[in-house]
Amino acid sequence: MEASSWTGVYREGRALFTANANPGVKVYGEALRSVQGTEYREWDPFRSKLAAYLLRGAPPDLFRGVRRALYLGASHGTTLSHLSDAWPGASIVAIEKSPASFAPLLALARRRANLLPILADAQLPERYAADVGEADFLYQDVAQRNQTAIFAENAATCLARGGAGVLMLKVRSVTQRRPAAAIVRDARAELGRAGLSVAHEAGLAPFSREHVAFAVRR
Repeated sequence: MEASSWTGVYREGRALFTANANPGVKVYGEALRSVQGTEYREWDPFRSKLAAYLLRGAPPDLFRGVRRALYLGASHGTTLSHLSDAWPGASIVAIEKSPASFAPLLALARRRANLLPILADAQLPERYAADVGEADFLYQDVAQRNQTAIFAENAATCLARGGAGVLMLKVRSVTQRRPAAAIVRDARAELGRAGLSVAHEAGLAPFSREHVAFAVRR
């Protein structure tokens, strides 16, 4: 097990791992490995788009210096749980709109002190901005038609200047009628108009064929 270039993430061959903040407990059926007294959770890129993005060449400084993060579209907490592992000293505010998904998310947060789940709509950041404060990292995995606008609005409301973020663009949630390349191009332009500089982008195939990840900085 070797430390990777991403803060809090480890590698063994092509496989990614994080050090389990809740030893002995799995979150989504992932494999556990014990190495020299430390338990690691395998981070499945077929279950987590962020893990897929790391394997597709995400910048090595992507997670550097994260102290407070805002996660939009946390769902049941699969990816969130690995960020909780990777950033034990950070506070992560997790927004989820679905009450059905929020229940397991809340259960996860009860076992992990650095998670603050909020049942809210990511389209209305003004309703939770006071709880977030100023974040230095913004992550979004929201499959809605206006997903780029949601990311931009949250960045304007909650992301510190100089802060970083990742938008997982689900191309076919925007529209089925236009070529994927045009949708990606429009999203890139919309991020630029919002004052967000795109540092890196990558498609997530073969792990997810409908997603493109954008790493940005405000």
